[in-house]
Amino acid sequence: MLVIFVVLGAAVLHATWNAMAHGAPDRVAGLALFELSAGVIGLIAVLFMGLPPAGTWWYIIASAILHVAYLGGLLASYQLGQFSQMYPLARGTSPWVVAVVSIVILNQQLALIELAGVLLISGGLIGLVFIGRPGRRQAPALLAAFGTGLMIASYTVVDGVAVHKMPVATYMGWVFMLQGFAVPIAVLCWRGPRSFNLPRPAILSGLAGGVVSMAAYGLVLWAQTRGTLAAIAALRETSIIFGAIIGALFFHERFGPKRAAAALVVVAGIVLITLG
Repeated sequence: MLVIFVVLGAAVLHATWNAMAHGAPDRVAGLALFELSAGVIGLIAVLFMGLPPAGTWWYIIASAILHVAYLGGLLASYQLGQFSQMYPLARGTSPWVVAVVSIVILNQQLALIELAGVLLISGGLIGLVFIGRPGRRQAPALLAAFGTGLMIASYTVVDGVAVHKMPVATYMGWVFMLQGFAVPIAVLCWRGPRSFNLPRPAILSGLAGGVVSMAAYGLVLWAQTRGTLAAIAALRETSIIFGAIIGALFFHERFGPKRAAAALVVVAGIVLITLG
């Protein structure tokens, strides 16, 4: 039960930092500040935890690369579409992909009730996207969000294996340090120093977002050491419900009864995983 509450808490934090990224006046610079903040925290963790065990470097490098690709897809999604639509598709794609990989490749066993919960959560989350009947003009945004979801599924699987081979703090520190410094350096090379010529509140918000992001990620990594990967991945993506609520309250994006019904389907999936 503790794992479930931890993952749901991570979901709230995850929706919060994504909303902060979407609402930033300059999303590219805002995301770079998020990563810079997380990179500094990662560096501190690395100084305390030291090197990872031999033979585990590829997990760290693979996760860092996948995270950078995920951030690029996330940024493209938010530039092209609405937060309350892009966020659910990106996050809703991940659970069922992770479930398939976990069962077929990693040989993890899911109880039937847990599998039903994963499918309900995935279906409800993707339903949140398509209730609005997106048209052809939204195809680029939808493709970007779907690609982002595949990146999420990929780093989730890598992370789920890696946390059983080294301490969570060691893994988290190295991954965040690598990706955290890579993103702002890339933005500097792309747009120059003026990219960070932002108002003080925007800078503080960006740096704070990195702390929130890292807290959400750390809670999920801890949970992955104590539960099945597919179930935790599905529970984590309940952040979409919180994201839809944030979109309605702060970005004035329509929620409506149909999206509320889809959210209830997600809740039903959570209940099934809890019972499992």
